[in-house]
Amino acid sequence: MKSSSTKTIVATGLGAALFMVLFMFVKVPSPVPETNLQIAYGVSAFFAALFGPLCGFLVAFIGHALNDFIAYGSPWWSWIVASGVSALVTGLASSKIAPRVEEGIFGKDEIKVFVLYTAIGQAVAWLLVAPILDVVLYKEPVNLVFTQGAIAFVMDLLCAAIIGGLLLKAYASTRTGKGTLSKND
Repeated sequence: MKSSSTKTIVATGLGAALFMVLFMFVKVPSPVPETNLQIAYGVSAFFAALFGPLCGFLVAFIGHALNDFIAYGSPWWSWIVASGVSALVTGLASSKIAPRVEEGIFGKDEIKVFVLYTAIGQAVAWLLVAPILDVVLYKEPVNLVFTQGAIAFVMDLLCAAIIGGLLLKAYASTRTGKGTLSKND
């Protein structure tokens, strides 16, 4: 999506605020401690797919960091960085997805690309970045953090792919495709 830097900055701020609110108040606990189903990852995936990797990273990173500061008083940097990484990787697909969405198209091909990049981003974030940083930064038990990471990967992939995909589909339906309007004589 060709967008002005102002539009991207506004989208980043709006996305981070929305991510933070959803992250705080809309979550479903899992059986694994400190690991929740978070629909906020659908929001970061949506913004990443439309505005690119930097916007996606900042939406998730800032939104997660603000949540941690407000809710807990201190950030848990390993998971904040992982949140950002998950959206950053999804945002790498924006050059393939955003132009089509702006034309009102979010079909099978765009869905496949979106889900592929989202899956890669979630895998890197929750199966590598978060557990490794938990061990390095916080000396957390290896078994616990990799279990948390595996659960977070599955739950966040589902949320990012389904909710992000639905948001992209809904947004695409509001766009007018090229050549779809004609002048009545």
